[in-house]
Amino acid sequence: MGPATPVPLAEASDRDLLERHVAGDDHAFGELFRRHKDRMWAVALRTCRDPEIAADAVQDGFISAFRRAGSFRGDSAVTTWLHRIIVNACLDRLRRLRPTAELPEYELADSRDQHSSTEVRIDIEGALATLPAGQRAALVLVDMHAVPVSEAAVILGVAEGTIKSRCARGRAALAQQLGLTTEPPARGR
Repeated sequence: MGPATPVPLAEASDRDLLERHVAGDDHAFGELFRRHKDRMWAVALRTCRDPEIAADAVQDGFISAFRRAGSFRGDSAVTTWLHRIIVNACLDRLRRLRPTAELPEYELADSRDQHSSTEVRIDIEGALATLPAGQRAALVLVDMHAVPVSEAAVILGVAEGTIKSRCARGRAALAQQLGLTTEPPARGR
Protein backbone atom coordinates (compact mmCIF):
# COMPACT_ATOMS: atom_id res chain seq x y z
CA MET A 1 0.00 0.00 0.00
CA GLY A 2 1.22 3.49 -0.83
CA PRO A 3 1.19 6.53 1.45
CA ALA A 4 -2.22 7.71 2.63
CA THR A 5 -3.76 10.59 0.74
CA PRO A 6 -3.70 13.64 3.01
CA VAL A 7 -7.04 14.92 4.28
CA PRO A 8 -8.08 18.16 2.52
CA LEU A 9 -7.22 21.26 4.59
CA ALA A 10 -10.87 22.19 5.15
CA GLU A 11 -11.50 18.76 6.70
CA ALA A 12 -8.31 18.49 8.78
CA SER A 13 -8.39 18.99 12.54
CA ASP A 14 -6.72 22.05 14.06
CA ARG A 15 -3.97 19.85 15.48
CA ASP A 16 -3.38 18.26 12.06
CA LEU A 17 -3.22 21.69 10.44
CA LEU A 18 -0.63 22.85 12.95
CA GLU A 19 1.43 19.69 12.38
CA ARG A 20 1.19 20.15 8.62
CA HIS A 21 2.30 23.78 8.98
CA VAL A 22 5.34 22.72 11.04
CA ALA A 23 6.10 20.06 8.41
CA GLY A 24 6.18 22.75 5.70
CA ASP A 25 2.66 22.87 4.26
CA ASP A 26 2.38 26.46 2.98
CA HIS A 27 -1.42 26.53 3.25
CA ALA A 28 -2.14 24.80 6.58
CA PHE A 29 -1.66 27.84 8.82
CA GLY A 30 -3.83 29.90 6.48
CA GLU A 31 -6.68 27.46 7.11
CA LEU A 32 -6.16 27.77 10.89
CA PHE A 33 -6.25 31.55 10.54
CA ARG A 34 -9.43 31.41 8.44
CA ARG A 35 -11.16 29.19 11.02
CA HIS A 36 -10.29 31.19 14.09
CA LYS A 37 -9.67 34.82 13.06
CA ASP A 38 -13.19 36.04 13.88
CA ARG A 39 -13.26 34.52 17.37
CA MET A 40 -9.74 35.78 18.11
CA TRP A 41 -10.73 39.25 16.85
CA ALA A 42 -13.75 39.26 19.19
CA VAL A 43 -11.59 38.27 22.16
CA ALA A 44 -8.99 40.92 21.30
CA LEU A 45 -11.58 43.66 20.81
CA ARG A 46 -13.27 42.93 24.11
CA THR A 47 -9.92 42.69 25.88
CA CYS A 48 -8.42 45.87 24.39
CA ARG A 49 -11.58 47.93 23.81
CA ASP A 50 -9.89 49.68 20.89
CA PRO A 51 -10.19 48.35 17.33
CA GLU A 52 -6.71 49.52 16.31
CA ILE A 53 -4.99 47.98 19.33
CA ALA A 54 -7.05 44.79 18.92
CA ALA A 55 -6.14 44.55 15.24
CA ASP A 56 -2.46 44.97 16.05
CA ALA A 57 -2.70 42.40 18.86
CA VAL A 58 -4.42 39.85 16.60
CA GLN A 59 -1.76 40.38 13.96
CA ASP A 60 1.03 40.08 16.55
CA GLY A 61 -0.61 36.97 18.00
CA PHE A 62 -1.05 35.14 14.72
CA ILE A 63 2.49 36.01 13.61
CA SER A 64 3.76 34.68 16.93
CA ALA A 65 1.68 31.50 16.56
CA PHE A 66 2.96 31.06 12.98
CA ARG A 67 6.57 31.34 14.12
CA ARG A 68 6.23 29.31 17.33
CA ALA A 69 4.02 26.52 15.98
CA GLY A 70 6.83 24.05 16.53
CA SER A 71 6.75 24.77 20.27
CA PHE A 72 3.10 23.65 20.59
CA ARG A 73 3.28 20.70 22.98
CA GLY A 74 -0.27 19.45 22.49
CA ASP A 75 -1.17 19.75 26.20
CA SER A 76 -4.30 21.69 25.25
CA ALA A 77 -6.50 22.31 22.24
CA VAL A 78 -5.03 24.43 19.45
CA THR A 79 -7.78 27.00 20.08
CA THR A 80 -6.74 27.27 23.73
CA TRP A 81 -3.15 27.83 22.62
CA LEU A 82 -4.27 30.52 20.13
CA HIS A 83 -6.46 32.21 22.76
CA ARG A 84 -3.52 32.40 25.13
CA ILE A 85 -1.26 33.89 22.47
CA ILE A 86 -3.87 36.48 21.43
CA VAL A 87 -4.75 37.48 25.01
CA ASN A 88 -1.05 37.81 25.85
CA ALA A 89 -0.54 39.96 22.75
CA CYS A 90 -3.44 42.16 23.90
CA LEU A 91 -2.05 42.49 27.40
CA ASP A 92 1.39 43.31 25.98
CA ARG A 93 -0.10 46.05 23.82
CA LEU A 94 -2.13 47.44 26.73
CA ARG A 95 0.95 47.51 29.00
CA ARG A 96 2.74 49.67 26.44
CA LEU A 97 0.01 52.32 26.50
CA ARG A 98 0.40 55.37 28.64
CA PRO A 99 -2.16 55.16 31.45
CA THR A 100 -3.36 58.69 30.74
CA ALA A 101 -4.09 58.11 27.05
CA GLU A 102 -7.73 58.58 26.19
CA LEU A 103 -9.54 55.84 24.32
CA PRO A 104 -11.07 56.97 21.05
CA GLU A 105 -14.83 57.12 20.68
CA TYR A 106 -16.35 54.49 18.42
CA GLU A 107 -19.78 53.07 17.82
CA LEU A 108 -20.43 49.92 19.83
CA ALA A 109 -24.04 49.41 18.83
CA ASP A 110 -25.08 46.72 16.43
CA SER A 111 -27.59 48.04 13.90
CA ARG A 112 -29.97 45.21 14.85
CA ASP A 113 -30.03 46.16 18.56
CA GLN A 114 -33.06 47.77 20.10
CA HIS A 115 -32.47 51.17 21.72
CA SER A 116 -32.58 49.92 25.32
CA SER A 117 -30.29 46.95 24.70
CA THR A 118 -27.84 49.29 22.94
CA GLU A 119 -27.74 51.52 26.02
CA VAL A 120 -27.16 48.51 28.28
CA ARG A 121 -24.39 47.25 26.03
CA ILE A 122 -22.67 50.64 26.03
CA ASP A 123 -22.99 50.84 29.83
CA ILE A 124 -21.50 47.36 30.22
CA GLU A 125 -18.63 48.07 27.80
CA GLY A 126 -17.87 51.30 29.68
CA ALA A 127 -17.92 49.55 33.05
CA LEU A 128 -15.78 46.71 31.67
CA ALA A 129 -13.17 49.28 30.61
CA THR A 130 -12.72 50.38 34.23
CA LEU A 131 -11.63 46.92 35.36
CA PRO A 132 -7.97 45.91 35.73
CA ALA A 133 -6.72 44.03 32.65
CA GLY A 134 -6.60 40.66 34.46
CA GLN A 135 -10.23 40.87 35.60
CA ARG A 136 -11.38 42.13 32.21
CA ALA A 137 -9.57 39.33 30.37
CA ALA A 138 -11.03 36.68 32.70
CA LEU A 139 -14.58 38.04 32.33
CA VAL A 140 -14.29 38.36 28.55
CA LEU A 141 -13.22 34.74 28.23
CA VAL A 142 -15.51 33.16 30.82
CA ASP A 143 -18.66 35.29 30.67
CA MET A 144 -18.66 36.65 27.13
CA HIS A 145 -17.09 33.79 25.20
CA ALA A 146 -18.23 30.92 27.45
CA VAL A 147 -14.69 29.57 27.78
CA PRO A 148 -14.57 27.09 30.69
CA VAL A 149 -12.68 28.30 33.78
CA SER A 150 -10.08 25.56 33.34
CA GLU A 151 -9.41 26.62 29.74
CA ALA A 152 -9.35 30.33 30.67
CA ALA A 153 -6.74 29.48 33.32
CA VAL A 154 -4.55 27.86 30.66
CA ILE A 155 -5.06 30.77 28.25
CA LEU A 156 -4.12 33.39 30.84
CA GLY A 157 -1.41 31.26 32.46
CA VAL A 158 -2.87 31.40 35.98
CA ALA A 159 -4.53 28.98 38.39
CA GLU A 160 -8.24 28.17 38.08
CA GLY A 161 -8.81 29.76 41.49
CA THR A 162 -7.29 32.98 40.19
CA ILE A 163 -9.73 32.98 37.27
CA LYS A 164 -12.64 32.40 39.64
CA SER A 165 -11.56 35.21 41.97
CA ARG A 166 -10.89 37.61 39.09
CA CYS A 167 -14.33 36.86 37.68
CA ALA A 168 -16.00 37.28 41.08
CA ARG A 169 -14.20 40.58 41.74
CA GLY A 170 -14.88 41.78 38.22
CA ARG A 171 -18.58 40.94 38.43
CA ALA A 172 -18.84 42.73 41.78
CA ALA A 173 -17.10 45.80 40.34
CA LEU A 174 -19.35 45.74 37.27
CA ALA A 175 -22.46 45.45 39.46
CA GLN A 176 -21.38 48.51 41.43
CA GLN A 177 -20.42 50.47 38.30
CA LEU A 178 -23.81 49.71 36.79
CA GLY A 179 -25.64 50.68 39.99
CA LEU A 180 -26.87 47.16 40.66
CA THR A 181 -25.38 47.08 44.17
CA THR A 182 -24.18 49.58 46.73
CA GLU A 183 -21.48 47.37 48.23
CA PRO A 184 -17.94 48.29 47.15
CA PRO A 185 -16.12 45.54 45.20
CA ALA A 186 -13.25 43.63 46.79
CA ARG A 187 -9.82 44.95 45.86
CA GLY A 188 -7.55 42.88 43.64
CA ARG A 189 -6.33 42.18 40.16
